[in-house]
Amino acid sequence: MKTRALFLTACFAGTALVVAGVASTSAQDSRPGRISGVIHDYAPTGVTAPDGTPTAWELHGPWNLTFDKSGTAHFSTSLTMGLSVLGQSSTDIQDTILAQHTHNITMDGTVTYNPTDCPAAAAATPAYTARIEIKSSGAGASVFANGNVPPFGQFSPLQVCLSGGVVKPNEPIVPLSNITLVFGGGAAGHFGGFPIHGAVTKTKPEDRDGFH
Repeated sequence: MKTRALFLTACFAGTALVVAGVASTSAQDSRPGRISGVIHDYAPTGVTAPDGTPTAWELHGPWNLTFDKSGTAHFSTSLTMGLSVLGQSSTDIQDTILAQHTHNITMDGTVTYNPTDCPAAAAATPAYTARIEIKSSGAGASVFANGNVPPFGQFSPLQVCLSGGVVKPNEPIVPLSNITLVFGGGAAGHFGGFPIHGAVTKTKPEDRDGFH
């Protein structure tokens, strides 16, 4: 209970204790919690517009992450994906040419606090600190396209990282503000092997002693 109290204090105070509090919370002392947000990003996978102009895929949609007492978590997101209008001619901007489609993605994975292998913040933006990492277990993340198994297969490795402000003396931070998704396997050929970025919009404890 003391470690949970430490973590709660750190979240609201926005101090360096947030990292220590998260890391010290053991499976038996933790409670289920939920974090949610949105994905809004481009996936530069070398695609081109019909006229040969380089463009990129756009990805948009909500995501949810639920933690359990065993040290694992369930991740889900529903994304719309389509070719960006950037670089497109006016005659190209049609549903059939922009190839709009959907992806339903779910994953059960293991949780690591204070990870060291998460993507860094994008260049020329403020740095952030990775605080939670979830890596797919078993067969990997389940990916569907327009409700069907995609050509690259249903399962692929997926890394989900949650990050937030860098602790500085006498400055407040948002402990969890960013999310990145990095696909491996067959899905990397479709989404790209680069981090897909999004924002944390809400953290929800299950009860008064829950995850914040």
